[in-house]
Amino acid sequence: MDGINGITAGYALAVLLPLLLVDRQLNVGKFIEPSYLVVALIGVLVFCFFNFRPKGKAKCFAGDVGSIGIAFIMLFAIGLLIARTGDVTWLVFLLVYGVDGCCTIVHRIMLHENLGQAHRKHAYQLMANELGMSHVTVSLLYMALQLVISLGFTYLCPATVLAHWVYLVCAGAVQVGAYVVFMKRYYHLHEEYLATLKK
Repeated sequence: MDGINGITAGYALAVLLPLLLVDRQLNVGKFIEPSYLVVALIGVLVFCFFNFRPKGKAKCFAGDVGSIGIAFIMLFAIGLLIARTGDVTWLVFLLVYGVDGCCTIVHRIMLHENLGQAHRKHAYQLMANELGMSHVTVSLLYMALQLVISLGFTYLCPATVLAHWVYLVCAGAVQVGAYVVFMKRYYHLHEEYLATLKK
């Protein structure tokens, strides 16, 4: 997922940092060579310097290749953590993007759209385009939300399978509810935008 300045880099930071903290501080043992995460974090921070800027001010972009590349790095690390602990609920580290992505796909299916075609229907795209929010603000919102969820899961949630599943399901349900409310309130702006393209 990409399309606005800073969102790929900001979200990557919000995933990689908690993974590094889990590797260094919790009782799951070393699940990955820490330097792998440190180097990825340094790379993302350098990219942030050039990309985490207001619309029209970014100096470089991730594009599809960059977004997919950082996704593979994050999925590899989370996959190792899941394999080490046997606990699939560590996918909570991808919850914000996961909910937005899945809900957007369901929404597009309901609209009978071709899923292979480009679109601007993600919640963050509506915030940045139709609502006119700053790219930096939207990216910081997604980053902060994922950090709060990940750190809450890591440090506040009891280390039991039941607690982990309850946390994941409840956090996911709250986000799905927020997504539905947001779309019901603001999706008409996107429809108005699409109508202007047809004229």
